[in-house]
Amino acid sequence: MKIATWNINGVRARLDNLVAWLKESSPDIVGLQEIKTVDEGFPRAEIEALGYHVETHGQKGFNGVALLSKIRPDEVNRGLPGGDGDEQSRFMEGVFSVKGGVIRFCCLYLPNGNPPDDPVKYPYKLSWMDRLAAFAEDRLALEEPLILAGDYNVIPEPHDCWDVKAWEKDALYLPPTRQAFRRLENLGFTDAVRASTDAAPLYTFWDYQAGCWPKNNGIRIDHLMLSAEASDRLVSTGIEKHVRNWEKPSDHVPVVAVLDFAAV
Repeated sequence: MKIATWNINGVRARLDNLVAWLKESSPDIVGLQEIKTVDEGFPRAEIEALGYHVETHGQKGFNGVALLSKIRPDEVNRGLPGGDGDEQSRFMEGVFSVKGGVIRFCCLYLPNGNPPDDPVKYPYKLSWMDRLAAFAEDRLALEEPLILAGDYNVIPEPHDCWDVKAWEKDALYLPPTRQAFRRLENLGFTDAVRASTDAAPLYTFWDYQAGCWPKNNGIRIDHLMLSAEASDRLVSTGIEKHVRNWEKPSDHVPVVAVLDFAAV
């Protein structure tokens, strides 16, 4: 089974790229972030024509996540628990039947948090990460393959950015941000890409400004975090960097992983 995460940065603006990528890469389950549309505005017909089931949790002009899958989910849950009054569409969970049981695939778009001295934005980021850890700990008790896939807006390590000095005061790299990410790892989650390779640099995002793409001034902030039951089935991962060179690209690229359920 091939799974993927991609911050599409506006699904209607990148529809041609999305369709081309789905045809080329052919993932079984995809989590999209920043679809930037209400549910009714999602280009469902074009995606369904490729054989995908579509579930959305949209928001007008901002945020929004979607699940695309070749198999219909048995269950879909929208919104991260614990956020009474949180109206931002940033999280969706799908439960899918596979050989030997189920797979839980969560698509998340973690808050950016900048500027970090803002009295609302950075505390909201850290609070959201606390809620994610609490959710993850609860789901781990089910002892099922669980994937937390998405744009985390977290640079885990110095080698995950092109220049630490340029990012050390950014909300994506501040110690509390990275410590919150470590909390997930301490729960038993595996960073799929780093479980597959120690190579550096490996980036998933290049800003549109200052020639970041041609200079390869990137950061790795899109992650597939796997529970023990999922990481046991990990075969390979990839960062499909070539998509960043397409016309009208997203500033993020897809991150993919292959899991083997044949021996379950």
